[in-house]
Amino acid sequence: MSENSTLKTSSNFDEYPEITQADFERATVRKGLEPVDKKQRITIMLDAGIVAYFKAQAGKRGYQTLINDTLKKAIDQNGFEKQLRRIIREELNQATHAH
Repeated sequence: MSENSTLKTSSNFDEYPEITQADFERATVRKGLEPVDKKQRITIMLDAGIVAYFKAQAGKRGYQTLINDTLKKAIDQNGFEKQLRRIIREELNQATHAH
């Protein structure tokens, strides 16, 4: 490490610099080589039965991760349904005007 470096090394003579919260905030989160969205901490009130259901389903995975994945699927499904409805409307419109 150069003498002009602003990064501190840990006290046990480890060559890796000390990592700060600011370093984490600047970091790019990746899955493999692809960047992924960072998660945002929120506070949310859910029915006790919903939390119990997701805890029972999650196993070792973590129930909050399962809730997140379920919400993503709901968003994706909604987008798929809208696109499918648009295509069906267009096809029906074309079929009606063809006669």
